[in-house]
Amino acid sequence: MFYHVKELQFNARVSRPDPRFARLLLEQFGGGNGELKAAMQYFTQAFTCRQPYPDKYDMLMDIATEEFSHLEIVGATIQMLLGGVNGELKDAAEKDELSTLLDGQAAKDQYVHEAMVNPQFAIVNGGGPSLTDSNGNPWTAAYVNANGDLTVDMRSNMAAESRAKIVYEYLLKFTDDPYVKDTLKFLMTREVAHYQMFEAALATIQPNFPPGILQGEPQYSNLYFNMSQDGNASAPWNQGKSSQLGEEWTYVADPIQTVRDTTGLTDLNPENAPKRSAQDVKETEKQLGEIRKEEIDAAVPASENQWSSYPGTSS
Repeated sequence: MFYHVKELQFNARVSRPDPRFARLLLEQFGGGNGELKAAMQYFTQAFTCRQPYPDKYDMLMDIATEEFSHLEIVGATIQMLLGGVNGELKDAAEKDELSTLLDGQAAKDQYVHEAMVNPQFAIVNGGGPSLTDSNGNPWTAAYVNANGDLTVDMRSNMAAESRAKIVYEYLLKFTDDPYVKDTLKFLMTREVAHYQMFEAALATIQPNFPPGILQGEPQYSNLYFNMSQDGNASAPWNQGKSSQLGEEWTYVADPIQTVRDTTGLTDLNPENAPKRSAQDVKETEKQLGEIRKEEIDAAVPASENQWSSYPGTSS
């Protein structure tokens, strides 16, 4: 159950109208890295957590709800940046000529210019924000990532918060309004906070690498293929031990010849063969699958099921 409190979470203000920046800010209203995308992503992910992982459900719903409040902040800021556009359009409906929209040719020309910067505001939305990105592309559920596996979803969310943070960072370069900057900095900082929450949640799921249940084939897990010529770099991603599995990287200097010599890698015997055997992998997968299944089975009733508890009822 949602309850709308009319005060914004942050005191959003603008010094003056700025339709051009309002267009840019639409990225965080209806864009692929915006607040609605984040809210819907975490809201959708929460459903699979409700009974087996109530702590993760609580976190996801809390953050999703906060993202809705951020959407309201962004929408309110866009509306304030549009200033009197809405009123001028309504006034124009009562008059016959566009020249009467604003007093003076210069004012009219300026209004037309702002409309051309983003005609959506003038001819579609009537001077208000819309669920589009800055180029007018409509918001779509295709932006949302919800895979039903917490180790996957938490990583998706960390990436989502990272992308949203960098968009705010870029937006800050295109406004000199101190009030708008304060709002953008608040929203940007909350992305940093949410990233850490998702990172902490991922750490409570053990083991959490690789994502999901299946572990991958040992003979392919520590290979680095040199797929380019010249300027080959030696770095932690192709030498030493891998960050998660702790296996010694095998650098495949000539991938073409290696593929040919091993019948398309089917007869591969890596130089630094992993200690894990195929049997070890199967055992790990079996044990992990049973653990995850038991967690869900223990929390989800086999017959009658009730989502919430109310006074006088049992869950």
